[in-house]
Amino acid sequence: MIARMVKVEIVGPAGLAVEVLSLLRELGVFQIEPDSAAFISVEDRDKVHSLLLDEKTMGERMYYEELKERIDELFACLPRGEPRRSYLAPLTVLDSVAQTVRRHLGLCREWCRARESLQRELIELERYGTVLDALEPHLAGLDGRSGLEFIAVTLTGRDALEEFVRMLAHLTQNRFEIATPRTDDGTLMALVTLEKGAADRVRTALGEQRVPELTPPATLAAVPLAEKATALRRRKEALGRELSDIDKKRAAFAAQWGALYWGVRNWLDERLTLMKNIPYLMQSDMCFFIHGWTPEQELERLEEEAGRRFVGAVVVERREILEQDLDQVPVTLRNPPFLRPFELFARLLPLPRYATLDPTPFLAIGFPLFFGMILGDAGYGLLLLLLSLVVVRRTPRGDLRDASKILLICSCYAIVFGFLYGECFGAWGAQLLGMEKALLVERRQAILPMLLLAVSIGAVHVVIGLALGVVTALRRRTGKEALFKVVNIAAILCMAGAILSLVEIFPRAFAPPLVFALLALIPALIFSGGILAPLELMKHVGNIVSYTRIMAIGLASVLLARVANSFAGLTGNVVAGVLLALLFHAINLVLGVFSPALHALRLHYVEFYSKFMISGGRKFEPLKK
Repeated sequence: MIARMVKVEIVGPAGLAVEVLSLLRELGVFQIEPDSAAFISVEDRDKVHSLLLDEKTMGERMYYEELKERIDELFACLPRGEPRRSYLAPLTVLDSVAQTVRRHLGLCREWCRARESLQRELIELERYGTVLDALEPHLAGLDGRSGLEFIAVTLTGRDALEEFVRMLAHLTQNRFEIATPRTDDGTLMALVTLEKGAADRVRTALGEQRVPELTPPATLAAVPLAEKATALRRRKEALGRELSDIDKKRAAFAAQWGALYWGVRNWLDERLTLMKNIPYLMQSDMCFFIHGWTPEQELERLEEEAGRRFVGAVVVERREILEQDLDQVPVTLRNPPFLRPFELFARLLPLPRYATLDPTPFLAIGFPLFFGMILGDAGYGLLLLLLSLVVVRRTPRGDLRDASKILLICSCYAIVFGFLYGECFGAWGAQLLGMEKALLVERRQAILPMLLLAVSIGAVHVVIGLALGVVTALRRRTGKEALFKVVNIAAILCMAGAILSLVEIFPRAFAPPLVFALLALIPALIFSGGILAPLELMKHVGNIVSYTRIMAIGLASVLLARVANSFAGLTGNVVAGVLLALLFHAINLVLGVFSPALHALRLHYVEFYSKFMISGGRKFEPLKK
């Protein structure tokens, strides 16, 4: 349900504005209204204005922002993780922290720069080491003092290799040797051995074609090619030791100073949040005003805390919510614990507006019912029940836990309808359990009764939706809309009664008066809903007909289960037949979860919600830590 909200005005001396904001942040039950037009009468608007920060407060704000920025930069240079709690009051050490943070920040920056430089070199060595690993077998026996040159390049593929070989043959008169290993990631390499004079011509040609020669990191540039692998490994070991030393220094610094800086940083964050809300406050010559909203059940606590903290200096006053305020009132949903998981589906849509209805309770009733009617198999329901229990037990909180709770409820409905339909893994399980005869109706044989049942449920669901629409319209004081929905309900009931009379479920004599009553309702329909109102009525009829999907999707599930069972006897091999049957039952079970869920949601979102729900509500966002 939508929590009842209260329009509140808080008044106090200007000097207490920040302290009052601090109290509201601690309580976390008050949303400040930036637009105060609805709170201030027209004749008083010239007497109040936004509470602007004075020069001292503005200076404090800039000082706090700069200090917080430095501390944030300091933490960016330290190991991640929330430090332990400091036992020092942040305000008492604020000046000391402001003096030391510059020096500490310089030290941490230096560590960061050194660490980043070492990491870049390590990455470069890792990349070059991958290439060297591929070339190393071909470097064996090469002598850097032989007078020969070595050129290594990476190639994009075999076509590039063939082009590269043709170029080498042309530039060196076929006086070269080439090895083409691949690195671990599949990159094609080419290691060319050639005379020094020819090497210059090849490098020039590579430069013209923008093919980069593989160059070693600067620390290995002077090392002969045949010795680079050994030198690379030594340098990596040295880099690892240097990185470890820096990390130890960072960790030691965080252990010594982290708690102090973290406490100050949180205090600054809280203070700046309060200061950023000050422009939303109003003030006169004597006092400040805070306008906003709080849930009705929190108002008493807010009044008591304000009275205890400020001893009568601050007044919390309840104001009347006017009709023109309804669209401004923020919305928060508060449902009992057993309904709360279904807010997961309600959250998929925009919030309903204040003074309308929360669809969650109706969804909690209708969704499991439709799911159970469509799936309607005791065996599938039992498997889903076990699965949902496992997930609920292993998931402490969050959307997955809510979804599992919904599945748990739906699986119970599926088990119940399974017994009513006489189905447990189709007819196979039902025969084993002695359920040869359905308690209510056998879906495979009673297609027409199931169709009539589905349409009847649709008629009841749509009429309930329209009745809720009447309640919503009356709450929002739109009498003509309420009348329009009442006429629609009457017209649907007349049509339903006339049809039942024509098929002789009701006495046939009822049909003519009901048809005349339906015709008599048309002027009222047009008066309350406009010239297109009859089309809206026909839309409701179409909505009712769409509930036949409850029968159609359920019948498809029954037939798939029957097909799965038939495999066990068709293959001629018991093992193969059982495996095929299990596979088809597994497919049917997966379809049996998603298909009923999607169609049950569709019936609620489209056919039901459209009759009463008015979306576009403002989310209640209180000032809180």
